[in-house]
Amino acid sequence: MEKLIVFWKSSGLANLSFGPIFMIALSCVLFYLAIKKEYEPLLLIPIGFGMLLVNLPLAGLVNMPTLTEPGGLLYYLGLGVDYGIYPPLIFLGIGAMTDFGPLIANPKSLLLGAAAQIGIFITFLGALLLGFSPQQAGSIGIIGGADGPTAIFLTSKLASELLGPIAIAAYSYMALVPIIQPPIIKALTTPEERKVRMEGLRPVSKTEKIIFPIMVTVVGTLIVPSAGPLLGMLMLGNLFRESGVTARLGDTAQNALINIVTIFLGLSVGTKASADKFLSPDFLKILVLGLCAFAVSTAVGVLFGKLMYKLSGGKINPMIGAAGVSAVPMAARVVQKIGQEEDRKNHLLMHAMGPNVAGVIGSAVAAGMLLALLG
Repeated sequence: MEKLIVFWKSSGLANLSFGPIFMIALSCVLFYLAIKKEYEPLLLIPIGFGMLLVNLPLAGLVNMPTLTEPGGLLYYLGLGVDYGIYPPLIFLGIGAMTDFGPLIANPKSLLLGAAAQIGIFITFLGALLLGFSPQQAGSIGIIGGADGPTAIFLTSKLASELLGPIAIAAYSYMALVPIIQPPIIKALTTPEERKVRMEGLRPVSKTEKIIFPIMVTVVGTLIVPSAGPLLGMLMLGNLFRESGVTARLGDTAQNALINIVTIFLGLSVGTKASADKFLSPDFLKILVLGLCAFAVSTAVGVLFGKLMYKLSGGKINPMIGAAGVSAVPMAARVVQKIGQEEDRKNHLLMHAMGPNVAGVIGSAVAAGMLLALLG
């Protein structure tokens, strides 16, 4: 009987409490959203499973190493987040998958991508007013960039204690782009503006596509050195794609490598969502501020698009400004869908991809600015 009592006390069941049970239930909600609703399944499933594992009592998967015992598996995987390794590697894969042609063909798109980042800084101020530290406020504000790896990269540097809630909020809102953005776009534009047909983009030469990632890396890193890890890896991946002589490296970056890193990143982020760190009044504030950041970024992008619509004499569809957030290519697809609801022959996807990929660059630069100012 004594051995049975000892066994029971050493089991996870005897050590369960409300906090871990709630977090396990929340991980199941993430599984539901990922599998049933297909919201960002490639990340929500590993994040949810990491959350599940870290909240199972006594499993020891995140134990730190000691003089006599090795550390847990997820402790070592988590170092890739703590040291800022995984997000730049994700950017390497994104760069290899991204065609910057629409941005190069229409450089004005860069302004829309930059305008959409204003929501980051507005939310930063709002978080300060709610009592968060400057470092925490910067990490919360970056949710408005709608770029999960960037949010994880910056938060791991500035406010690692908020990594779990911020990562979950960032990826949740990215998954909800088709739900969040349409009401904002329609509220800020008229039917006539949504029907605007834009002229076809000019062809972009191979030389331009090769020069672009090199030029952006040099200029961007000289201006904001802290953005170098993200911006440099993004552009290296794109150079693999466009050079024409590194097909194998490009294929590895956009397939095998990004898939492996996504698994490690998701699991590691999930382990930051233990009950003792996650369940706090600040989590609800982060969710609300994150939604505000994303909504404001979308709204500012559309409003700047309306300004360009006026200045161009009605040649630019203001909706493409909403694609200035970094949710590639979902935000661009939302613009295309709304445009075709108004005019079935209106094709805005490639025009929206310009601001969309500009938003990736913009969010990396914004993260670098916050890191330089607050780090």
